Amino acid sequence: MIIGISGGTGSGKTTIAQKIISSIGDSNVAYLQQDSYYLNLDAMPLDQRHQVNFDHPDAFDGALMLRNLEDLCAGKSIDRPVYDFVTHSRKLETIRVEPLPVIIVDGILIFYDARMRSLMDIKIFVDCEADIRFIRRLERDIHVRGRTVESVIEQYLTTVRPMHLQFVAPCMRYADIILPEGGFNDTAIDLISGKIRSVLATFE
Repeated sequence: MIIGISGGTGSGKTTIAQKIISSIGDSNVAYLQQDSYYLNLDAMPLDQRHQVNFDHPDAFDGALMLRNLEDLCAGKSIDRPVYDFVTHSRKLETIRVEPLPVIIVDGILIFYDARMRSLMDIKIFVDCEADIRFIRRLERDIHVRGRTVESVIEQYLTTVRPMHLQFVAPCMRYADIILPEGGFNDTAIDLISGKIRSVLATFE
C-alpha cells in the first residue's frame, strides 16, 4: 500500500507522515522523502549551486526515485540517497530501506510525475496557509540547513512561491484527500491511519 503526501513547502507533510507512522507502527512502514532525491550538484561551483531553482521538477532525480519506489513495490531493498542541503550535493553514504507492507512517500512534487502517481493507492494533499508555510520554512532553513534570513526570503520570492503556484498547487487536483490545517488535523490523520490499519489486517 503506497501513500503519497504532497503539499507546499512547510505545509506539514513530514509531520503527518510521522504521525501516521507512529499510529500504525514503524515496523510496517518504509518512508521515502523527495528531498533525498535532489540531483547531485557536486560538479558545479558552490556559488552556482546556490542559484539553482530547487522548487522546479527538474531539480529532482525523478528517475532514481521512481526506480527505488518500484523496487520497494517488488519486494526489493533499496539504498536511499542522503542529500546535504548546505553544500547542495549528495553524500557518499546511503540509507538502506527494506520493503514493508506500507510505503509512505512525501514531497512537494510527487504528484507531478504521472508514473509515480499511478503507483499510489492514497494521495493526500496538505493544504496550509502561505504565511504559515513560509514561517515554518524560514525556521527550518535557518536552524537545520544553515541558511540566513535574507537568503531564505530571496529564495522564497524568486523561486519557491512562483514554483508553488505553477507546479505544486495545481497538483491538488490529483489528490484523493485534501487535508487542511497541516499536521494538526488529528481527526483526519486518525481516519487515514484507521484505513491503513484495516488494509494491513487483510495481510495478516
